[in-house]
Formats: sequence, structure tokens, C-alpha cells
Amino acid sequence: MASSGFSQPKRSLGQNFLSDPNICRRIVAAAELGPGDPVLEIGPGRGALTSVLVGHAGPVMALEKDSHLVRFIRQEFPRVGVVHADGLEFCWEGTGGLPGLTLVGNLPYNVASPMIWEMVHRCRSWKTMLFMVQKEVALRLTARAGSRTYGALSAWVGNFVRAEYVFTVPPHVFTPRPKVDSAIVRFRPRPDPALSEAAALSRLLKVLFQQRRKQLGTILKAYWSEAIEDWCGQAGVDRRVRPEDLDPDLLRRLAPLIVCGNGGERDPKSPRT
Repeated sequence: MASSGFSQPKRSLGQNFLSDPNICRRIVAAAELGPGDPVLEIGPGRGALTSVLVGHAGPVMALEKDSHLVRFIRQEFPRVGVVHADGLEFCWEGTGGLPGLTLVGNLPYNVASPMIWEMVHRCRSWKTMLFMVQKEVALRLTARAGSRTYGALSAWVGNFVRAEYVFTVPPHVFTPRPKVDSAIVRFRPRPDPALSEAAALSRLLKVLFQQRRKQLGTILKAYWSEAIEDWCGQAGVDRRVRPEDLDPDLLRRLAPLIVCGNGGERDPKSPRT
């Protein structure tokens, strides 16, 4: 699709537009859409991915922050329902009205992690999430406990979804070209997402991964209680372990104990590292 007449990509919005139709077709194929499945594209940009999605026999919607691009997508793809909104402020709970929803998109590097943080625990009744992100972020999203790339983001996401690294995307398929590789990650919802533990889990991850090189007993010294001691015994966890060695399920079980032991400390902003 021609891009003449467009203003320069906005660095403030982290805009790097896909320009390779083969990659776009490969991304849509990886979404594994079923007949009639609703689709929400996050950040359609200049419509490279949208032009493939419109061939899907189901409802196709798009969420775009840039007002110029909103007008363009509405004009070029009249069957696409376009929502003019910022993904960081969007009411993701509203997706519950679209059972079987697939969310797909090329997420701006500068907001991908916080946006995914919100989507995985606030979206409802969805089927698949398929996102293009910076390769470094993709490795963190799909990291397992004990690995060098495992951190707060890995542990958080792992409590709500099953994450899969699908394929690497080189810089030359974008305009402008980024200086790093990108990657496609695919999420499927866990049957037991940590919805009721989300606030406590967020607090715990902030406490632990701000000091990830220290031992568990040292980090949680001010929070230590008999309940935490019992948890260590039942889970077979030595207090000398480091946060990066605790898998998402262990952290989920520990989280409420920290909140109770801390007497209801304020809820901090979600960690995104």
C-alpha cells in the first residue's frame, strides 16, 4: 500500500511501520483465526497488517492513537471498526463482550511492555494474543525461571497466559528501520489466571525484582512471618534463593502472604522489568 502523503513517523509514538506483505501474511497465519472469530488490531498504523486482516470472514476492529492514521484506516478499510484511543488508557475489560477475541498488532517499542502488562490481566474471554515486539522484550515475555532474561514481566505474564516465541523479524521489513530485531510472541490464556491475586502479585514482584540479585530472605526480611516460613517448607524453597529462580506459580502462592505480613502496604505501580 502506498504511503505517499503521510507525515514522517512520529518518534514520540514509537512508530515503525511494517512494509513487507509476506511478513504480514505470516503474522496473520500465526494468529490461527477461526471462521467468524472477532479480531482487534492494536496500532494498525498505515494498514499493512490490516490489509491482510480484512480478508478474514469475521468482525475486524482496530485501536489507534494517532488521529491522522485513524482517518486513513477508516477511509481505506471501511469494514474495519476503528476506535480512536490510547492503548495505555483503554478499558480492556470491555473485550469481555467479544468472546473468542484475537488481539494482534505491531506494538510500539516504547509502550509494548506496559500495554501487555495491562492486557494479560484485564482482557476477558479472549482466545489468542499475537504481538510484534522488540526481540529483547519477546525473550523476557517467554523466559522461564532460572534464565538470564526472566524477571518481573516474565513472572507476571506467566501467571495469566502461556507465552510462545513464534519467530524473529528483521529490521529491513519496517519503515523506518529499527536498530534491533523484532519478534512475534503468541499468548494463550491460562485456564487458571491469577485474577484474584493480581494486586498482591504486582506488589510482590516490585519488591522482589528491584533487588533481584539478593536472596529471598534478605529482600523479605521486613515482611517475614510464620506463614512465609511455612510456605518455604511446603514449597521446598530455601530462603537463600534469588527471585529469578522462583517460577510464576510459586510467586503467585507467596504473594498474598507478603501483603498480609506487611499490614496492607499501599499498592505500588506495576513493575515492568
